[in-house]
Amino acid sequence: MNPPAPNPSAPPLKLFSVIIPARDEEGALPATIEHLHLEFNLNQIPHEIVVVDDGSKDGTWEVLQQLKTKIPALRPIQNTGEHGFGRAITSGLRHCTGDAVVIMMADESDDARDAVRYWKLLNEGWDCVFGSRFVKGGGVIDYPKVKLFVNRLANFFIRCIFQIPLNDTTNAFKAYRRTVITGCEPLIAPHFNLTVELPLKAIVRGYSWTVVPITWRNRRYGGAKLKIKEMGSRYFFICAYVWLEKYFSRGDYKNRHQPPQPP
Repeated sequence: MNPPAPNPSAPPLKLFSVIIPARDEEGALPATIEHLHLEFNLNQIPHEIVVVDDGSKDGTWEVLQQLKTKIPALRPIQNTGEHGFGRAITSGLRHCTGDAVVIMMADESDDARDAVRYWKLLNEGWDCVFGSRFVKGGGVIDYPKVKLFVNRLANFFIRCIFQIPLNDTTNAFKAYRRTVITGCEPLIAPHFNLTVELPLKAIVRGYSWTVVPITWRNRRYGGAKLKIKEMGSRYFFICAYVWLEKYFSRGDYKNRHQPPQPP
């Protein structure tokens, strides 16, 4: 499946919303938010940073309140409903006000400079920008070997069943125009499987997308939240759910606003 071309007549973007789900990230958040805010300011990107405290039991909320006093773009919120990585992102999407969004991790494993590139590409008319750590120019630093093996196996499976060239679907670090988020609703994945639901729905529903190489660095503070044993069946469910839409919905959810493609 080849992605549609970008729309050069797409309206210019006015505000970039960064969505960061956070649970027990008091040690990592200050550097993540400060570096992100600095990089966006250097590149004159209008932005808001929506950090969703997803039921933290440490001092995450207190740290966010302190950071808010010196970073006006920071908008901390608390997920007061059921918790889960996907639910936290969905909560952030409900509260953000930007016409473009990027999902980033609280542990600074995603590079703020890559987010700047995402913004520029969205402004060229792309609906979605997907980063890949596994294309020329991308890379990973200190990636656990077992996790890397499972990652490559899962992404190979997704590429095969959906017939797409994207080889890092499971990575959360992706950017979308707000129209794409609206067009992919309702979002049903409550956990890390939302990282698969969003890009696959966007692809299947006909939004334009491009891939850029990115760099990923393992966290320096705290512990990883993704539990591989718990997520296998959840990823499979979401893949099956979107696959059924792709082949059996007869285009009922297809994006109707994509400009015609050249012959």
